Amino acid sequence: MPSTNVKAISESTRDKLKLAVGHLETFLNQYALPQLTQEDQGSDSELFYKGLLADLRHMLVFSEVAYEKLGVALRRPNFDIDFAERGLYEAYHQCVNAFFYPKNECYSEDGRYAYTGQDAIRFRKKPVRAARDIVLTVSKVYEELRDDLSYYESDYMTQRRMQGQK
Repeated sequence: MPSTNVKAISESTRDKLKLAVGHLETFLNQYALPQLTQEDQGSDSELFYKGLLADLRHMLVFSEVAYEKLGVALRRPNFDIDFAERGLYEAYHQCVNAFFYPKNECYSEDGRYAYTGQDAIRFRKKPVRAARDIVLTVSKVYEELRDDLSYYESDYMTQRRMQGQK
């Protein structure tokens, strides 16, 4: 991949991660388990919101780390393509995967809705409005990142392995 393209993707990814971090931080600073379960008195609501909050915290940390790593790559006097590509690879495999494959499975993506204009995110249990809104808001950011970084899903490592065999 040409260095100008890697640099542009690094800048774009960093901007999108900053947006996601802002949304996640705001939500996690405003809501705690007691607030969410107080609004939702369902039978398994505490377990559901514990899982959701844990997944959101993981996403926040992974996104902050990727944001910082890309920032380091972009601030260097000589742009290091290998370092930046490694950061983009990690952004895909940690941030995007953390969103689309959450450990606690409080929500999932239903591909049947991806091209209908409807929200493709389906919740295991109907969440309170604020929880629903944060997941749907950041889903748009992580969908864009997934599209932008699709090269780093598998092609990047395949290319690296091939270069190592030469």
